[in-house]
Amino acid sequence: MFILKIMGSLMIIIASTLIGNIFGSKYSLRLKNIKGLINCIRLLESEILYLSNPLPEAFDNVYKKGSKNVSYIFRDIRKYLIENDDKNVLESFKYIINKNKVKLSLTKDDIEILVSLASILGTSDKQDQQKHIKVIIEQLKIQQRDAFERMKKNEALYKKLGLLLGLALVIILF
Repeated sequence: MFILKIMGSLMIIIASTLIGNIFGSKYSLRLKNIKGLINCIRLLESEILYLSNPLPEAFDNVYKKGSKNVSYIFRDIRKYLIENDDKNVLESFKYIINKNKVKLSLTKDDIEILVSLASILGTSDKQDQQKHIKVIIEQLKIQQRDAFERMKKNEALYKKLGLLLGLALVIILF
């Protein structure tokens, strides 16, 4: 009987610790994804401004060269644009970003920044697009700093909280 209590206690502690780790890891995932998005947007800028590639080709090249943890959205946007002739870049971005927002661990502000990028792609001249892309990158850098601060503050908190809740449950139950 005592061994069963020990085994049950260990299972509760391990499960609650894992849950805390899952919640805590969302903060580092957001930071990683914002860094990846900045890299992808810089690649997109090069594709548009210096190589003068059309958007579908530029999106495909960003997917191939970018951080795979986020660059897949550019592949999906390209695919969505090709499959839906009646949709524009903005609608495609909105659809794909909203479809993947949980997987990307992005906040509402992060998504708004990405959607604002989509609103200028292909609708203005190169210089105007370059200005907007620079602003988008700066906004994402601000979000990156925010993500880092939140990660520092909350990631360890959730991990420790998971362990402590598990210990508290064990104490209460036994």
